[in-house]
Amino acid sequence: MIQPALALLEFSSIASGINAADAMVKRAPIDVIKTGTVQPGKYLVLIGGQVADVEESLSAGRETGAADALDYVYLPQVHPQVVEAIGGGRIPEAEDALGIIETTTVAAAIHSADAGLKGADVRLLEIRLADGLGGKGIVFFSGLVHDVEAALDIGTGVLDKPGTLVRRVLIPQLHREMWENLSSATRFSDRVTGQI
Repeated sequence: MIQPALALLEFSSIASGINAADAMVKRAPIDVIKTGTVQPGKYLVLIGGQVADVEESLSAGRETGAADALDYVYLPQVHPQVVEAIGGGRIPEAEDALGIIETTTVAAAIHSADAGLKGADVRLLEIRLADGLGGKGIVFFSGLVHDVEAALDIGTGVLDKPGTLVRRVLIPQLHREMWENLSSATRFSDRVTGQI
């Protein structure tokens, strides 16, 4: 389990990302480290563990890969639904409204999801991280219209880096067929493979 703290660093250089990840695991004991490439040629380093250790490890990664660091997020008390969503979990039940936050970085999407969940009575349908999105992140909230609107306000309000927010959308009473499409996958290739 990644709790109680989670951090993610996003690098424009794969080589720098690997170097930074190595520095991170050497600096402090971490419970979880997951690294890898995503499109378009980015390198992600996700760590989890005790608050002080994650903070120290994140510091090492930021120092080592500073020139190629695109963005980062540090969540000392990450919401459990964020951890589940990053691990591939999805909540497919249809609700009244759908809220979407689209960001230029993966770190920003994770930050938005955590803030929206902590500040509003919503559920996290999915977090998509870079792959198939040209490096962007996307967050889907579901719930009652006023709650989803609050989650969007809070989730976009934490994005203090200019140009990070691509779009935020609130769809009240999403059509049943769209809920069915979203409940299984959001990647178009997953929707049509073997279906046409």
